[in-house]
Amino acid sequence: MNILILGGGGREHALAWAVVQNPKCDRLIVAPGNAGIARVAECAELDIEDSGAVVEFAEAQTVDFVIIGPEAPLAAGVADALRDAGILTFGPSQAAAQLEASKGFTKAVCDAANAPTAAYAKFDEPEPARAYIREQGAPIVVKADGLAAGKGVIVAMTEEEALAAIDDMFGGEFGAAGAEVVIEEFMEGEEASFFVLCDGENALPIGTAQDHKRVFDGDEGPNTGGMGAYSPAPVLTDAIVERAMAEIIRPTLAEMARRGTPYQGVLYAGFMIKDDQARLVEYNCRFGDPECQVLMMRLGGQVLDLLQAAAEGRLAEASVNWSDDHAMTVVMAAKGYPGAYEKGTVIAGLDDLPESATQMCFHAGTRTEGGKVLANGGRVLNLTARGASLQEARDRAYAMVEDLDWPDGFCRSDIGWRALGQASD
Repeated sequence: MNILILGGGGREHALAWAVVQNPKCDRLIVAPGNAGIARVAECAELDIEDSGAVVEFAEAQTVDFVIIGPEAPLAAGVADALRDAGILTFGPSQAAAQLEASKGFTKAVCDAANAPTAAYAKFDEPEPARAYIREQGAPIVVKADGLAAGKGVIVAMTEEEALAAIDDMFGGEFGAAGAEVVIEEFMEGEEASFFVLCDGENALPIGTAQDHKRVFDGDEGPNTGGMGAYSPAPVLTDAIVERAMAEIIRPTLAEMARRGTPYQGVLYAGFMIKDDQARLVEYNCRFGDPECQVLMMRLGGQVLDLLQAAAEGRLAEASVNWSDDHAMTVVMAAKGYPGAYEKGTVIAGLDDLPESATQMCFHAGTRTEGGKVLANGGRVLNLTARGASLQEARDRAYAMVEDLDWPDGFCRSDIGWRALGQASD
């Protein structure tokens, strides 16, 4: 098969790394890719949100299968255009991708499906939103309705923080994504990520993970796109997963089909776990980043077979071959992230890092210049490892961090602290 992956982050490097291990993969192109992806696939310059350009490129390169990584092309309807051109595609339609592109849409679907989630209200003007916050009090959660690159959610512990978030969102901090705002009940518990492949009718769970959103050790500082993750997430027990499938996932998919927008792709559910029950925090229509990195490390080459089965409507006959192991990824970010940071700093020591089935450095924001690898984003590298235990995976991942020579980067030192029973400070 000739395969095209759209995207250029750590998620797409992990997907590419897994896909090329499958003997079905004859040729792999990733657009736009990055410095790390270029080591395992061809990289191509392409506007991945331009449906026409993507279709034209796929046809010119005789691509058999397209895997869409980020949310923006999905929201732009790229999957629809590819399917209309007769190209097998993994990823939901533009209509189905509203599950991530609109918080309000998701809430309406959950209401119709009776899926347990936080109480909420939606606003398109600031003053009623402020009045609602004053009435409800804090803590409370303020979300930009649209796509905000994983940063449009403010967990406000005080009323003042919540009101400031309203000012920021309606003031344009998140662009069009903040034109409407969803305000939610603050849910207590432990948050974890659950991933399900869907083919429009069937659903196949493919793993659990736990992310670390806050930028600093001890879950301190502002939210980020994710500073590290591990898989599996012990808090998501088999019993909780079974109940969540029955009460949340399957009713959601049934409601999507009822609306005439069947869901095909990966459905990433963020759950809040308390008293052995999951409540939905949010849906995403793509693999999480950095959760994808730990899932791909554990799944390996079978990923291509699973994604193809989802795209072809064959999930009923598919199964996941899990190893009884653990994986962890530690994100190295540019100093200053998630605020202002410098691009173009040199990263040394990458050639000395192991590249194997148990240890990989997945690139997120990198580029090459003059034979050197340079930082080209906020989250730059994902040091990822597998082990028989989470402690072993952690030791291997942080050993890779130590081998890097990048004084302009930083990472959290406590990834996995919850599962390992360690103090967070």
